[in-house]
Formats: sequence, C-alpha cells, structure tokens
Amino acid sequence: MTLQSIGNAFSTGSPVDLADLIAVKSEEEQLLIFNALSQEAAIPVFAYLPFKIQMEILRSMPLDRIANLLNNAAPDDRTALLEDLPNDTVNQLLKYLSPEERAISIKLLGYPEDSIGRLMTPDYIAIKLNWTVQQVLDYIREYGRESETVNMIYAVDDHGVLVDDFRIRQFLFAPLSAKVENLADHHFVALRVEDDREKAVKAFRKYGRVALPVIDSKGVLLGIVTVDDIMNVAVEEDTEDMQKVGGMAAFKEPYMDVPFFTLIRKRIGWLILLFLGEMFTASAMGFFEGEISKAVVLALFLPLIISSGGNSGSQASTLIIRALALGEITLRDWWRIMHREIFSGILLGLALGTIGFFRVSLWSAVSNIYGPHWLLVAVTIFLSLIGVVMWGSLMGAMLPLVLKRCGFDPAVSSTPLVATLVDVTGIVIYFTIAMFVLQGTLL
Repeated sequence: MTLQSIGNAFSTGSPVDLADLIAVKSEEEQLLIFNALSQEAAIPVFAYLPFKIQMEILRSMPLDRIANLLNNAAPDDRTALLEDLPNDTVNQLLKYLSPEERAISIKLLGYPEDSIGRLMTPDYIAIKLNWTVQQVLDYIREYGRESETVNMIYAVDDHGVLVDDFRIRQFLFAPLSAKVENLADHHFVALRVEDDREKAVKAFRKYGRVALPVIDSKGVLLGIVTVDDIMNVAVEEDTEDMQKVGGMAAFKEPYMDVPFFTLIRKRIGWLILLFLGEMFTASAMGFFEGEISKAVVLALFLPLIISSGGNSGSQASTLIIRALALGEITLRDWWRIMHREIFSGILLGLALGTIGFFRVSLWSAVSNIYGPHWLLVAVTIFLSLIGVVMWGSLMGAMLPLVLKRCGFDPAVSSTPLVATLVDVTGIVIYFTIAMFVLQGTLL
C-alpha cells in the first residue's frame, strides 16, 4: 500500500477512530500513517493522540508542517500539549505560532496549573441583546465555523460582560424579526477562570451542558469550556483519586509511560509510612504479650478480628471519599454521617459477630480445640467483632472529613492507611474485651 493510498483510506475516517488505530501501531507505522494524512485530516487526529505519540510525531516533522499543525490546532488542545512540556520546549514551539496564536497560547498558559483557564478556548459565538434572530443566524453562518461549538450562544454587553446564554434551538424556532432581548431570561451558569478544574467537572455533572462560559472577576466573558475537555479531566481526577486511595502518589502519565524509578519513588513513600504504622501493631501485641501467653487461643482469631475492622473502615472511607467528590455530602453533614456509621457499624458487627460465635460453637461441638471455656471465647469474639467493625466504620468515615477540613485531599485517607490505623486500635479493643470476659478463667 502506498503512502497516498494509506492517507486516502485514513482521511475518510473519524479523527477519534483514526487516533485509536494509529496508537496501536508500531512507532515506525505511526509516523508513516500520520505523515500520509492530508493536512485537513492530520490536525484533528493529532489532538486525540496520546501525548507520547504527539511528541514523536513533532520530532519527525519538518518545521513548516509543525507550524501548520500548531497554528491550526484548537487553542485548548494546543494548551493541553504545551502545558506538559518543559519550558525550553514550550518556548521553542511557541516560535512556530503566528503572533495571534502565540498571544492566545501565552495567555492560556499564564493561568494557574489545574485551573479552568487552562481548559478554555476563546473560540465561541458572542452576540448582542439588541440583535434580531435574523442577525444572529447570519452571524453564526459567517463566523460559526471558527467556534468550538455552536450549540451554545452567549450574549455580552458593550464591555464584554456576559449577560445571558442561549441554546441554538431557541433561535431556530423563533421568528426572524424577534429581538434577542425578548428571548433572554438573564439566568446563566458560568465558571471563574481561576477556579480549580474540579469545579468545572461538578458544574457539568450538575447542569448537563455541552459547554459552559468562563468569566473573570468582573464578569467579562473570556472563553468557553466544552464537555469533551471536561470528560478528560474527570477521567484524570478519578484516576488520581483511585491511585491515592490505593496508597500511592498519583501519576500524570499512563502506567506504561511512567519511568521505572519514578514508579518506585511514587510508591515507596506510602509503603514506608504504612510499614511504620504497622510497627505500632507489633507494639500493641507486645503490650498484651502476657494475655496471649495465658490464652493462646486468642491469637488464633487475631487476623480475623483486625481484618474485619480494616475491611469495614476501607468500605466507609471509600463511600465517603466518593460522596465528597460527587458533592453528595459536605463537612456540615459530619454529625449525620457519624450517627449513620456508628449504627451501621454496630449492625455489621452483629452480623459478623454472630457468624464468629456460631463458628466457635460449631467447632467446639465436634472438638476440644478451644478448651472448656469455649463459650467465653465465643462471647469474646462476638463482642470484639461488634466493637472493631463499629470503630473501623467510624474511623473510615471520619478521617476523610477531618482531612478535608484541614485542607488536604480526602483521597489520601487511602484504604491501606485506614486499615493500618484500625489494625492497631483493633488489637487494643480485642484484648481489652478479652480481659473483661475471660477474667478469672483463661486470664
């Protein structure tokens, strides 16, 4: 197959599908196929390629094609590429941009990292309230091709301040002579340019828009953010939270693209912290060494007790972290959350404790493994599971709220951390209950 035939075949497909096809090819084939695309097809395909492949393509391109690719890329897509590059490389690539596009890129890159300003594009349709519907439609026909989307139209005053937003259908079904002012309700949702991008994700989830306007502190319309960019951010944020919940620092690159020693560095810190935490478990067991030596049977159930507490704590922590991320709960709900987790922990502990009680009873009916005081051992297991599971649920629910109140990311209260903390306290709860129940018999 010749380069021209490859290019013709790929130029007729959708940019997203073409990017996926290129991504699974070998490095040599990736460059061969992409370079065979027409200029019109290459620009949208490039935006959907993984960052690593984008860089390989740029390194292989002649200067004139690099300039054409960057100048014709959507401003938000170009910013997404540039913000992940070293400053020297960014400065070099900015030289290939036209003065107008360079000014746009420098402005977008000037906003704080992870801010909404980095996501927005200045390509949108802005109209005036004193226009007629006919004027609006004529304006869209003339300039709409340059806009990121024509689904949403924005009305601004003479100072560029956003005053309303409209769906395109409002103009399609309105009389051509009607004034825009007559269609306006002056109710709109807007994002602040310096807000964290997580706020944009929440706003899109709440309002179900395909695009939202971005304004400054004075209400001036600066650009728009579209749902495709927000979907990418949502995936990144969810991935970051999942990695933190798993007990490690978050990665920005795909797993296979993370350098080996970076992978080690991101994981070793949490492992050391959790290891040091588990040392307290050994200390707690050492404190009850006398009880263990007198009633060795207690050690048989130790893994069962502390793992149940850790599991319940991990469940509660995951539920609260996700609910916080989705905006389902706030810090003001802490009292209700605490009550729910205390009572749910007790009921969950009752269920597990009942199973543990009957397990000891059943084994004691057919063997003498737990000795003559097996009933007291069963009661100890029963009460300990209630206490440890309730405590694990409470700690797992409260720790994310405490971290958020202190200004930290709740996701860092990862399931391994909660499990480690519950392990230590679970041992104390278990042996304390055992000392009361078994006093005068085994202890």
